[in-house]
Amino acid sequence: MRRETGAVMRFLLALSAGLLLFGGISWAADKDQSDIEKRIQNAANVLDEIMSVKEKAIPDKVMADAECIAVVPSMVKIAVGFGGNHGKGVATCKTANGWSAPAPFSITGGSWGLQIGGQAIDLVMLVMNQKGMDALLSSKFKVGADASAAAGPVGREAAAGTDWKMKAEVLTYSRARGVFAGIDLSGSHIAQDQDETRLLFGKMVPFSDILGGKVEAPSGSQPFLSAVKKYTAPTREQGSVTAPAPAPASQDSH
Repeated sequence: MRRETGAVMRFLLALSAGLLLFGGISWAADKDQSDIEKRIQNAANVLDEIMSVKEKAIPDKVMADAECIAVVPSMVKIAVGFGGNHGKGVATCKTANGWSAPAPFSITGGSWGLQIGGQAIDLVMLVMNQKGMDALLSSKFKVGADASAAAGPVGREAAAGTDWKMKAEVLTYSRARGVFAGIDLSGSHIAQDQDETRLLFGKMVPFSDILGGKVEAPSGSQPFLSAVKKYTAPTREQGSVTAPAPAPASQDSH
């Protein structure tokens, strides 16, 4: 009798441990899912906040001409001896059917120079032509090597210049402590975040398939896509809404 009772107790303990382990894994998966959805929402918030002050925002013309838009909310810059940075974000590209589903990516890199301190910055990257887009679609490239990059123009007056069209495949911006300006990201490595891709789409999907518009946007991605559409719309660039066509003149029946 004691032997049977002991066996039952061991079984119940093993079952309890298994349930706790399963529950822990499930909780972790839910947390990871909420993390990527929160990052997508934060990316939308970054665009909204940056573009809310027109005189200090990315020029509408630049936004409208972008082939791809990538946002990294709170990229961490750590500088103790030698600087470095690391962050996670989402990107979308223009397709024949509109903007693609968001593709999770990571960015890592370093800036040489003796520094002390650290801060978190919001990062925006605009891919301006086919060469830059091809580099991004490759799922892994180095800024400045595979695609030339430059600090992007800021403000209403910057739209009048055309230098940004000729000198870079990627325009880069940063915001730290309320200050928004172009930033040099040369040397940074950008790659698909495969773990977050699996979380967002339920399976591994190639970067090129996502950004090429071959998969539907998953649940939770609309805040970011809506913000991108809002700030790249032609009507925003023109500063007015297209007027309705005049009604045809009535014909005299006599």
